[in-house]
Amino acid sequence: MSEKKDDNLMEKIVSLCKRRGFVFPSSEIYGGFAAVYDYGNYGSELSKNIKNEWWKAMVQLREDIVGLDSGIVMSPRIWEASGHVSGFSDPLAECKNCHARLRVDHLLEDAGVFADEKMSEEEINELFKANLDKIKCPTCGKHDFSDARKFNLLVKSNLGNFTSNWDKDPVYLRGETCQGIYVNYKNVLNSARVKVPFGIAQIGKAFRNEITARQFIFRTREFEQMEMQYFVKPEQEMEEYEKLRQARWNYYLELGIKKENLKWHKHENLVFYAKEAYDIEYNFPFGFKELEGIHARGDYDLSQHGKFSGKNLSYVDPETNESYLPHIIESSVGVGRTMLAVLTDAYAEEAVDGEIRTVLKFPPRLAPIKVAIFPLLKNKPELVGKAHEIYDELKKNYMCEFDDSGNIGKRYRRQDEIGTPYCVTVDFESLEDEAVTVRDRDTMTQERIKIAELERYLENKLK
Repeated sequence: MSEKKDDNLMEKIVSLCKRRGFVFPSSEIYGGFAAVYDYGNYGSELSKNIKNEWWKAMVQLREDIVGLDSGIVMSPRIWEASGHVSGFSDPLAECKNCHARLRVDHLLEDAGVFADEKMSEEEINELFKANLDKIKCPTCGKHDFSDARKFNLLVKSNLGNFTSNWDKDPVYLRGETCQGIYVNYKNVLNSARVKVPFGIAQIGKAFRNEITARQFIFRTREFEQMEMQYFVKPEQEMEEYEKLRQARWNYYLELGIKKENLKWHKHENLVFYAKEAYDIEYNFPFGFKELEGIHARGDYDLSQHGKFSGKNLSYVDPETNESYLPHIIESSVGVGRTMLAVLTDAYAEEAVDGEIRTVLKFPPRLAPIKVAIFPLLKNKPELVGKAHEIYDELKKNYMCEFDDSGNIGKRYRRQDEIGTPYCVTVDFESLEDEAVTVRDRDTMTQERIKIAELERYLENKLK
């Protein structure tokens, strides 16, 4: 299994995303805002389709998992209980030459040295200094750095705090979505018809004050997570964990991700409360990196929130009357990382008639636009009118696009670049035989289909 590490591919994907309206740098007209991105017309559709597929797999097709949408801002006590206020940090160092601020664990990783996230500042600095000869600043190339210090990643806010010293007693934008699930566990238990084992799924924004966010939408300061926390009997934790691991692996294959671009990575250095942790890694243009984390967390989360809130979070089995604190297994993946994996997997360049065709070969259910409808010529009202009739019918069931700009060849190439599976062209013959030409994105073959049969034809193809 070979790693990509293709900077040129990454540049092509970033360029296509900007050019075709998938991803824009945030606040670009003001010079940009580092490590935050806006999803454009096609990017927002792709993101929505990814979230819909995850929600369908996690909630719609499962009787034992329900959904939640918790608040972005919660009581600061939650982050104290979870350990984020005291321990949610990354090691920061500054280049003394160019003053770039850098994550020391990333610098060490690039040099082939692993830094355990549980290391103290002293231990990190000892490892950092021992390997300085292998480390250079990625901005200026120098080897002169300040000592590392731990930098907390939580983003502070003054929401609801009207005192002058809010910075000393802040609330926080959530650093992860799962805490909202843990503190609502009893609410869900009391309101939904669920019993252990059961899960709570959530999609939502999270925020981290990343020191060196990098690699496009892979690591950003504002991002969207898709997380599911599954509550189980303590003695069934590892059995359920293995089931979840298999389900999540199969999910990516069913999503259309190539198997050769996926692999498992087992965590060797676990946090003290975890029983086991695996990542599903994807072969991004910069190599295999974490796509999704699947963790067996024990009862740490509920015990911490029970202790800090003073509430009894035990579960009472309705059949046996047994009382216990459920253990938790979780699945956690970012929307942005999934989108980057999907874009990477779909990107292709092909030689066609002496020219290079760029095409995004999305699985149809992920494609932002499912069908594009063209009149052969834009200056012929009868063709434009007929094409609009077809567009108006198809858009009721599919995300469609009407396109009459440029010649047919250019329109095909434009739709190839955004990953549209099918293009429908209305020509002069259509006015006589009530048929249209349907062109397949991947094979580029064309079929003549009766307009009356078009919807059924596309329904069968897009399944």
